[in-house]
Amino acid sequence: MFARHDLVWLSARGWRRARAAAPAHLRDAVDGWMRQDWPAIVRRADAGVPEDRLAVGIALPPASDGAKGRIACSVAIEDVESHVPPLRLAQVLAMAPHPWRRTLGALERQAAMQGLVVRVFGSVAMQTLTARPYLTAASDIDLLLHPASPAQLRRALDLLASYAGMLPLDGEVVFPSGRAVAWKELAMARDDPSRTRVLAKDIGGVSLQPACALFAPHEGTVPVGLSPAFPSDAAQQKLGTVPKGQSPFPRHA
Repeated sequence: MFARHDLVWLSARGWRRARAAAPAHLRDAVDGWMRQDWPAIVRRADAGVPEDRLAVGIALPPASDGAKGRIACSVAIEDVESHVPPLRLAQVLAMAPHPWRRTLGALERQAAMQGLVVRVFGSVAMQTLTARPYLTAASDIDLLLHPASPAQLRRALDLLASYAGMLPLDGEVVFPSGRAVAWKELAMARDDPSRTRVLAKDIGGVSLQPACALFAPHEGTVPVGLSPAFPSDAAQQKLGTVPKGQSPFPRHA
């Protein structure tokens, strides 16, 4: 299935449909994107879009005045030829600004030692994929982490907080359910999760979720009516919930 920030390559028909949906002044940009065979990015679904369609977008490099061009459309799922998860942090280091590289490399190595895979979206990822100038002095580093347990979640938040003073870190923690929450918001909620709601996003929409449901490892620790963010140990064994194999670098990045 698809998730926000996934990279998707479209068929020729898919690109034609995307072009038709784009504003007239951006259609040349869509043509250029298609010729380069760069991926579109999966985004949150628009209201009323049928289930057999996928919401995607193209993020253009900033214009000279700093304006960011965005092209949003939906395509038939059958027009998606291939898709992969967002790039891993190790894959973007060579394209990251030099002042960031050593510290980002240290973050990636420390995450790997803790069993965490760090992925990247946003400007750093787009500059790596296209070799076009996306990064500016105001750019953040948008990271995705997928902790598999409450213990990994705590380690992920501690790791990000320890590097936030050295790097302009932003991004999300993605739970096994597919819901994603800004890591900074989770870090603030951690001190008192029972009294805090956080903004959770997934491919279907946005909702406010009690932080206690996201931190809780077992059904019994979650208020009645809420589902835990992490399956119990027994459920993980039954369902075979293990980290998925990592996809290779996208086909034409």
